[in-house]
Amino acid sequence: MTERAVAPEHDVNADAEIVARWKNEPAPLLPVLHAFHDRDGYLSKASIRAVSEGLRIPIAELWGTVTFYHHFSREAPGKSAPRVCTGNVCCLKGGNELLEEMKADGATPMPCSGRCDEPVPVIIGDKMLVGLKADQLEHRPTPLPVPNPGGIEECIFSAIREPGRNTLDGYQRTEGYAGLKRTLQMTPEEVIQLITDSKLAGRGGAGFPTGVKWKAVADAPGSPKVIVCNADEGEPGCFKDRAIMDYDPYAMIEGMTIAAYATGATLGFIYLRYEYPEMAASLEKCIADAQAANLLGDNILGSNVSFHLYVRRGAGAYICGEEGSLLNSLEGKHPFPRNKPPFPVTHGFNDKPTAVNNVETLASAAHIMRKGADWYRSLGLGDHAGTKVISLSGDIQRPGNYEVPFGFSLQTLLNEWAGGPYEGRKIQAVTMAGLSGGFLAGDDLDITLDDACIRPRGSFLGAGGIIVFDDSRDMVEVAHGAMEFFAHESCGKCFPCRIGTQRLTERLNGDTSKLELSDWLDEVRDIGDVMRATSACGLGMAAPHVTDSLLRYFPEQVEAHTKR
Repeated sequence: MTERAVAPEHDVNADAEIVARWKNEPAPLLPVLHAFHDRDGYLSKASIRAVSEGLRIPIAELWGTVTFYHHFSREAPGKSAPRVCTGNVCCLKGGNELLEEMKADGATPMPCSGRCDEPVPVIIGDKMLVGLKADQLEHRPTPLPVPNPGGIEECIFSAIREPGRNTLDGYQRTEGYAGLKRTLQMTPEEVIQLITDSKLAGRGGAGFPTGVKWKAVADAPGSPKVIVCNADEGEPGCFKDRAIMDYDPYAMIEGMTIAAYATGATLGFIYLRYEYPEMAASLEKCIADAQAANLLGDNILGSNVSFHLYVRRGAGAYICGEEGSLLNSLEGKHPFPRNKPPFPVTHGFNDKPTAVNNVETLASAAHIMRKGADWYRSLGLGDHAGTKVISLSGDIQRPGNYEVPFGFSLQTLLNEWAGGPYEGRKIQAVTMAGLSGGFLAGDDLDITLDDACIRPRGSFLGAGGIIVFDDSRDMVEVAHGAMEFFAHESCGKCFPCRIGTQRLTERLNGDTSKLELSDWLDEVRDIGDVMRATSACGLGMAAPHVTDSLLRYFPEQVEAHTKR
């Protein structure tokens, strides 16, 4: 990276024009890198140098950032080579076998890519294909959310199955933007109070009260204030946001505009995960159509409210789902998690007050502003408010996205709505929160879907991904795959997570010298305790849920593993 020569196939002026196209846009680094990656199929040394000089980023720092992301190729054939999902669900369905079959074509593995309900996904260029054999791969639209078989009222999915809902005309025809119009007739304080009264909380995993977050941004000094939609849906077993963005994108965009009015923000970003390649163009069109209809941009619907929205596509890194890493990625920095405090509500994007909300959260806000706080609270069961979209996959007959009321029975979801396990099999365990919540099994499968019920069992609902494992699965092997994922995705900033995930992976794959069961258990518990207490972000704190729950529910399988 120290040579000054430019490869002959590169036109220095053309490179400079690409950088100049994005240089004065907000958050320019990711789109500049994608522009070169799209043009050449990979990031050459010459293009990296052009970006370094054009954006005034030291080349060593830029190289470290580029190499952090999974999907930025640095040599031919680059992005034209197949990338096959070997995520935790796809491994159950033949992902590893498909990878072997396609290695002659230069195929490489990639972590979970959000098609857990329809394995196995393969990305070639900017196309997502699915299939179980190389000669059977085809492009298929995202499956629509599973119709509610219980006749229970929905929020997020209430109109998502209407024809044309993903177009501006279709969205407005089905009461879209009624929430924004009502919002503009209220004061920002009234909007925040309504969202607070609805008890809407973050649907990306953290569960922080949305109204409290918006009020903190509104009250914080500094401008421009920013709304960021976290659409980097990287948790294995989670694919709900993909369905919302494919079939109801304007609900998310309307929710962002409502949040902007409530907080005083004028700038917004949709941070979209790389593994949804065709979605970037569709969201750009949605934004352009909304601007043309005066629903985005300056003086929205004739008001004095202005809000400018941009799509920024990630490049493959699970850690960028963590809000501090996401903000650093947007700013063009190395995407490490940030130390807190300060929090994004006061020091977010470019150190300005920023609300980072999940796709499902923002889409919910649009519905709430249309139908009211009382309506939304009434959707939950008992004392619970609202609904949650559950992404269900694995060893289950009808995988897919299901919207359930908080407090709903897991057993009813699994066995009645989703058809139960395959014939002749029993459900052995499920994961909660994708992988981050670890396993539930045995009597603890008789729960309701709410944190008040789940957390006493040592887990949490999180983003709502549930992976089912039947009684044919070796749970130590399943735990090994989960921990291997966390070790692969650890950003490396803090050593408890960086080393701890690797050591737990080793304990689960038997690479270390044989240990007596008591010593093995002591080491695994000790590593987990240290990770929970000292890791810098949620990845290191959550990963030990996998081994903790493995020990709790499957001691016989663990003992057999140590004897092997």
